[in-house]
Amino acid sequence: IGMDMMSSAMMPLRDSQTFINLMTKFSNPVLGILAGALFTAVIQSSSASVGILQALAGSGVIGLSQAVYVLFGQNIGTCITAVLASIGTARNAKRTTIIHLLFNIIGTTIFTIVCILTPFAAFVESLTPDNVAAQIANMHTIFNITTTILLLPFGTYLAKIATKILPDLPEEKSDVMHLEYIRPIPIENRGETKIGLSAIAVNAIKNELLRMVKMAKENVDASFEAVKDGKTTLLEEVRDREEYIDYLNKEISKYISKIMVKERNPKDSQYMSALFKVCGNLERIGDHAVNICEYTKMIEEKNITFSKEVIGEIAQMREICVKALSKVESIDNGINVAEIASIEEKIDEMTEQFRKNQIDRMQVGKCSDEGCVLYSEMLTDFERIGDHILNVGQEMAGAVNE
Repeated sequence: IGMDMMSSAMMPLRDSQTFINLMTKFSNPVLGILAGALFTAVIQSSSASVGILQALAGSGVIGLSQAVYVLFGQNIGTCITAVLASIGTARNAKRTTIIHLLFNIIGTTIFTIVCILTPFAAFVESLTPDNVAAQIANMHTIFNITTTILLLPFGTYLAKIATKILPDLPEEKSDVMHLEYIRPIPIENRGETKIGLSAIAVNAIKNELLRMVKMAKENVDASFEAVKDGKTTLLEEVRDREEYIDYLNKEISKYISKIMVKERNPKDSQYMSALFKVCGNLERIGDHAVNICEYTKMIEEKNITFSKEVIGEIAQMREICVKALSKVESIDNGINVAEIASIEEKIDEMTEQFRKNQIDRMQVGKCSDEGCVLYSEMLTDFERIGDHILNVGQEMAGAVNE
């Protein structure tokens, strides 16, 4: 009905010499492409602009041979919506817009050359000779499908080109603390409720939490290794990474808090609350890892040495903690809370057994006073790490079930 109304409204233009002269100039491909791109950019709807083009063609004002270049330009013009949407977003979002633009520019270039050098437009016209609107629709479909097929193998190269066009800023390099996935959402100073806001942000938050998990796992691994070797060589590295974990905890928590103030969907609020608690538990894991690594200062100062039995126990603690952290690395539906609970129970059992072993060593004089205190503190950190990992798994599993 809408197409018929537009077509009827365009009928009088057939008698306008000025309009006919304007449309005739579209035989120049460049002018047609520019006109299509500009018109679509103004109304921000390729479907609407193509519909208007079909209405024009249906009223007899323009034929496929002229309309085809306007059509190609409309594919470029529709990118303006993505360009506007990318304002204020992450650089990867802007790069996605660049790829969108490249896709349509390359497709337009290819099809313009093909239509100039071959009777391709006439072929498409012959498919539905009595229906010019269908001819435009067919050409539009062929354009997008063919361009997709042609460029699909070059997706990686398009991504590289987009990165070249829009490189990383100096402050976004990996050696500078930053939020890699979260970007500010304009939610402040607005009275209205942003329904579904947390649903938009949740993937970014989970990706940042995944970074925290990986850093925490690296610190736990390095800390047990440092104590086993009795060297402070890894202490500075662990401290720097812990500082990064603290930064992420602070920034992610602030971001979640802002969203929860505006979010009114109970389910999304529940999920965001779980992510908030996960963030805090990961930060605590990082704290315990630093505690363990800092024991190396006492080991060097007091010249503490561990027996082979203790070194073996430290290696077991390291192994099971890294395994447990690997289980929560998905921060998603794939978390198996029962498996994590089983590992945490094993950590508790190991802690109890290692304490008994320590008492046995003390009774036979195999453990120095400083060594006993240090090892007892390390067992406490070991047990706490297991508790916090279980908390992460339970929070995520509970949020998913909700």
